[in-house]
Amino acid sequence: MKLSPREHQVLTLIACGLTDKQAAGKLKISERTIQSHLASILLKLNAKNRVNAVVLYMHLNPKWKIKMRYA
Repeated sequence: MKLSPREHQVLTLIACGLTDKQAAGKLKISERTIQSHLASILLKLNAKNRVNAVVLYMHLNPKWKIKMRYA
């Protein structure tokens, strides 16, 4: 259930409140690629949606720090 480094980046951007389009711009990848990473994250965490994914990941990784430098 470990996230890849890129999935971790995507989830961090989502946790900061960025849209798929904004996250894609920050990471210089397509919006579709963000959506693909998000789908993988949801499966790995067994999450219902992006907010649920953030909450679950925070619960499973209490030391996770959301670095606003991404935002």
